[in-house]
Amino acid sequence: MAAAPRRLFSLLAGFAIGLAPAGRVQAAAPAWPYTAVPAFAPLKFEQPLAVVTPPGETRRLFVVEKRGRIAVVPDLARPERKVFLDLGDRLGTNRDGELGLLALAFHPQYRENRQFYIWYTHFTGSGRDARGTSRLARFQARAGDPNSADPASEQLLIVQPDEASNHNGGELLFGAEGYLYLSIGDEGAYNDIFENSQRITKDFFAGILRIDVDRRPGNPAPNPHPAVQAGTYAVPQDNPFVGATRFNGEPVDPAAVRTEFWAVGLRNVWRMAFDLPTGRLWAADVGQNSAEEIDLIVRGGNYGWNYREACGRGPRRNPGNLEFVEPIWDYPRSEGTSVTGGIVYRGPRYPDLDGHYLFADYASGKVWALRPDGDRRVTADRVRQIAQVATVTSFGLDPASGEILLATLGQGVLRLVPAGQAR
Repeated sequence: MAAAPRRLFSLLAGFAIGLAPAGRVQAAAPAWPYTAVPAFAPLKFEQPLAVVTPPGETRRLFVVEKRGRIAVVPDLARPERKVFLDLGDRLGTNRDGELGLLALAFHPQYRENRQFYIWYTHFTGSGRDARGTSRLARFQARAGDPNSADPASEQLLIVQPDEASNHNGGELLFGAEGYLYLSIGDEGAYNDIFENSQRITKDFFAGILRIDVDRRPGNPAPNPHPAVQAGTYAVPQDNPFVGATRFNGEPVDPAAVRTEFWAVGLRNVWRMAFDLPTGRLWAADVGQNSAEEIDLIVRGGNYGWNYREACGRGPRRNPGNLEFVEPIWDYPRSEGTSVTGGIVYRGPRYPDLDGHYLFADYASGKVWALRPDGDRRVTADRVRQIAQVATVTSFGLDPASGEILLATLGQGVLRLVPAGQAR
């Protein structure tokens, strides 16, 4: 029987701080080179999932809170918390597990147009009866108050019905070319029982989308689909499946293809990030039974789920003639059971981490630094654990100091610091 689906955002109710049994000496924790300390004390953030800064800014920080709020720190030199947007009334009656307000991205011309994008869920019911939608929406900040968004400005772009409450992705990023990338899971449950993987003519699941929110001249409209809100975005004409007539060796109707797909065959990419100097897109794909994986996302790449999990067998039998993009790195479930990406750190503050991809495991608390080897799969000597931090949900940067930030479900927003500098 397949392993039960992972609940990434379990609050670990009843978790007990480990105490050594009487008469035994508790082993000392390993001395990792980095540790995490509270950031922006005494400010508190409720279940933060991401920390984001608008392009070109160095003083403000926005914190995405799972329960439906986006908080803003208007001036990092004098930390103060304000509510930028509260969407608690739009998340439905179920915000548990992997549901909620999941991602935020600011438009590249945010300073001029005040537009930002969010990915969130609207669910009712619980357990096997949970039903809802995952939604991509555009909002605007208020013209007279840059630290407040207008809730009435919402414009829905994609409203995808969802039969399960887990595997919702997702990350939102603008690429250097100005297009919006969105990672989406395989709809949930386990084994891809809804049969979304390895299909490009069905729904918006199990891959990464790339869309043109500005509807530039020459870019076509998306093919009709119930989830698409007509007239809200276009499809970049160089997307890999525009005009496709075959997929995985079988014929497909180009008018039915979800041309928004940039990459496919991904189970549940929870976080991804661009490395700006190289243009590489890094993604962390949560596994099911055997392994967690780190991928470099390429145009039109097929990463194998559900024929394959990381480099091993998946729940569905490969017909034998399909080729998939191998992960850059994967690790077994003995090391952790829910991978969290991840940023490529570029900066002088931590020279030993410069150029490394940093990622963590939500369940085991391990934080690693991976030293890339071009586009090649890395060897074990290029990956090292650097810290132990529980419930990491994402990585980010303090735009004022350049310090590495960690959003954690249980401890708020933290800073990653050398162990000798912890206070």
